[in-house]
Amino acid sequence: MTKYIKEQLIKKLAPGKFISGQQIGDELGVSRAAVSKHIASLNDMGLDVFSVTGKGYRLAQPVDLLDKSKILSNLSSSALSSKVEVHTIIDSTNSYLMRRMPVHTKQNQVCVAEFQSAGRGRRGRQWISPFGSHLYFSMYRYLEQGMSGAMGLSVATALAINDVMKSLYDIEVELKWPNDIYLNGKKLAGVLIDLEGQALEPCHSVIGIGLNINMPAASAQAIDQPWTDLQSCINEKVDRNLVAAKLASCLIERLNEHQKNGILHMVDDWQRLDRFYGKQVKLITGDKETFGICRGINNQGALLLEVNKEIRPVYGGEVSLRGAE
Repeated sequence: MTKYIKEQLIKKLAPGKFISGQQIGDELGVSRAAVSKHIASLNDMGLDVFSVTGKGYRLAQPVDLLDKSKILSNLSSSALSSKVEVHTIIDSTNSYLMRRMPVHTKQNQVCVAEFQSAGRGRRGRQWISPFGSHLYFSMYRYLEQGMSGAMGLSVATALAINDVMKSLYDIEVELKWPNDIYLNGKKLAGVLIDLEGQALEPCHSVIGIGLNINMPAASAQAIDQPWTDLQSCINEKVDRNLVAAKLASCLIERLNEHQKNGILHMVDDWQRLDRFYGKQVKLITGDKETFGICRGINNQGALLLEVNKEIRPVYGGEVSLRGAE
């Protein structure tokens, strides 16, 4: 019931007009005190709601909510069969699809949300997920080849994000192995891939993408690394529904290519966009630091690290790549 009331409150406030606490209470069947309590929880979610005596509550700025029909209308022909779910409040788009596998998911099913209460990044980190500000996107993908079919998924996904940026805004991003997307030297997006299944049997994957669209100042204070958002880098208002549709379309195209040929024909694209290609880097594994030169990736998506003139592949896991300086 609490989630339902929050969702209804959000829909009423989204246009950015005043609405009285009494009217909200009457329409939702709750007391004005309860309305006040729920309004406070919306502020905690990143919504800037204020009140004026005699007028009621309103958002500081209107919010263009994600709209399933608008996303579906902008999908490419190759993505039209995708099931799309739009959630107002969710714990995590990745976790949601993982819970529904395999009975309640279909190939290329998409889940997007306005707010994540437990958004996840790599290595157990929290993904800051303020309401209505960014794009929290996950796609289910069945891997007939088993776990081996997951090799290179993060490469295909990162390149799909670049495809979106190039197509919609004529900008190119930088890619940082294994799963970060940068723009103008700051983090714009991250990728999280969850897998479930046996090594030698078909398995299931959920590909999660968090894309910074328009970062609220209050949320920015909780981020401990340089970041950027799309809105500050372009001269037009970002349409999140269009971005979501384009992301689904580009991701399916890259994943279909990945299923057919792996990342064989994507390696050159990655090398061109690799943030650290040919540069001195530091690889962190637990308490261990290894210094070397980044030589891009191989055909399996492994990092190629040159140490003492010997190039060796480094596969994913609990590792972090940084500039050496």
